[in-house]
Amino acid sequence: MTSDSTNVPKPLSVVLAGGGTAGHVSPLLAIADAIKDRRPDAAILAVGTPSGMETRLVPAAGYELATIDRVPFPRRPSADLLKLPGRLSGAVRQARKILEDARADVLVGVGGYVCTPMYLAARKLRIPIVIHEANMKAGLANRVGARFTKHVAVAFAGTRLRGAHHVGMPMRRAISQLDRAVAAPTAKASLGLDANRPALIVTGGSSGALSINRAITAALPVLAAAGIETLHITGKGKAVKDDDGGLLAADGYRQVEYVDGMENVYAAADVILARAGAGTVSEVAAVGLPAVFVPLPIGNGEQALNAAPLVDAGGALMINDEDLSPEWLRTELIPLLTDPSRLTRMARKSEALGIRNADQRMADLVLEAVTP
Repeated sequence: MTSDSTNVPKPLSVVLAGGGTAGHVSPLLAIADAIKDRRPDAAILAVGTPSGMETRLVPAAGYELATIDRVPFPRRPSADLLKLPGRLSGAVRQARKILEDARADVLVGVGGYVCTPMYLAARKLRIPIVIHEANMKAGLANRVGARFTKHVAVAFAGTRLRGAHHVGMPMRRAISQLDRAVAAPTAKASLGLDANRPALIVTGGSSGALSINRAITAALPVLAAAGIETLHITGKGKAVKDDDGGLLAADGYRQVEYVDGMENVYAAADVILARAGAGTVSEVAAVGLPAVFVPLPIGNGEQALNAAPLVDAGGALMINDEDLSPEWLRTELIPLLTDPSRLTRMARKSEALGIRNADQRMADLVLEAVTP
């Protein structure tokens, strides 16, 4: 007896586009993993630019990467604006070839320069498009792409994007499935923190934040006097030095340039002080970690918008970059870190707003897009 081959699903070809920063690459990889869980037969191809973080992160995650030229959209009249039509046309041709060679059944875009030509090429080829927007304020590429599809998802409920469904932020399972209470002792030990003292972990992201670094180092005496341990993730190449040129050292203070595995940071911290990138805000909420957000003071203000719902819900505090000072840390942060009942209330409010299964929701949306 021969098997009925019509019952065997056709292998699924999924192309995922996005990159430039970890804020785009991380959700892309989480979506890819969730699709593979749903459809182990799926062929996954990621598309980015030759110079973004995807060139390192995508292969490290075990996925193939194709690249197309980066096509920035000038905000003001310039010579680059005159070159835009030719550059965009060339990138669309590259995108079309990638989609055709992959025999793509669906294109998933998470934003960034690479997505606009990918969306335009997919539309011409009549390939279904699925979009995920990470920020409260949608980027240009996803605003364009949302015109071509009804399969649009957002990380934040307040994001204004055509036809958007609120699914949350796709994130690594090590974070989305983290139990902070269970993991805390091991995480604190791995990061060199005393389990019996309140732990403040400070990070300005992978590239660091000089204003945060300065404020924290100036406040070290009062933090130590309050019995607080501080782990300072300074950012690569931004180690804080003392007057003699060595690494700054103080009671209860430890600095590192980078931590591999933010799940350990989230488990070990009693409070995290950080920028308000969409990924950080979403991950902090998902794991129920009290936070102090210092939004990036440049750009279009999207970081403050990202953090606002969590702050309004009582799960986090927010302070403007220019207002972050040793005095603010003394009068606002130290009382928070030394008040366990307040920290517990904040953690509960944060976790109530968090979404842990956004990757699975996105996988469902992708499969819906390719279902006749």
